[in-house]
Amino acid sequence: MHLKSTLLLILFLTESVVNFVPTPRYVENIAVDIVPQLDHSKWDGLLKKYVDDRGNVDYNSFAKDISELQNYLDHLAKNRPMDMAPKPEKLAYYINLYNAATVKLILDNYPTKSIKDIKNPWGKDIVQMGGEKVSLGDLEHKILRKMDEPRIHFAINCASYSCPKLLNKAFTANNLEILLERTAKDFINDPQRNVLTKEKASLSQIFNWYKKDFTKNGSLIDYLNKYAAQKLTSNTKISYLNYNWGLNEIE
Repeated sequence: MHLKSTLLLILFLTESVVNFVPTPRYVENIAVDIVPQLDHSKWDGLLKKYVDDRGNVDYNSFAKDISELQNYLDHLAKNRPMDMAPKPEKLAYYINLYNAATVKLILDNYPTKSIKDIKNPWGKDIVQMGGEKVSLGDLEHKILRKMDEPRIHFAINCASYSCPKLLNKAFTANNLEILLERTAKDFINDPQRNVLTKEKASLSQIFNWYKKDFTKNGSLIDYLNKYAAQKLTSNTKISYLNYNWGLNEIE
């Protein structure tokens, strides 16, 4: 090939690359390749099998399926949502990850009377996410609480009786809003966790520990009244109940 012809060919190829515009099909294929395919069905099945409607867990039987639980955690570790993923997908992922990792922590230390009997349960780096390991505390405070969704406090479970109950259903991007609304209503109106009258509200310590999460757009009473069957007033006296850290185990 003559030098002139070679130069013309190089120029043509260069312009083709620079001016290339991806077709919709090409863009769609890229999206399919880079978006993790999250599957929470394995976790959903385990929850239905070992968690009752009150959120109590049959840890003794659950231990027989600990390998299945680990398989689910491995799936999550390999499919962490990217920053560009939709918020419902990320919230469902991190809520399920927190709850599944907490159950795994209990099973790894079972039998135990309380999660607080385990050394540094929220400070140890036990949660695998992609190429890094984080603690349950970091997952809650540095990721979930940063997502500007206070209802996560009714969805994540710390394996204790005073915690919001562990749902026997996995969160997904599709059911997230319905389940967050349900957990908020259930927790706030549960007389074992919050005792509400017009004159006095004896609240879960969750509303004390994380008050600033609930009061970004109004008072704590304003937030409670969004979900409480018994409406409170500005004159309602607020106190906080003792927290029962006993293991949320089926007796």
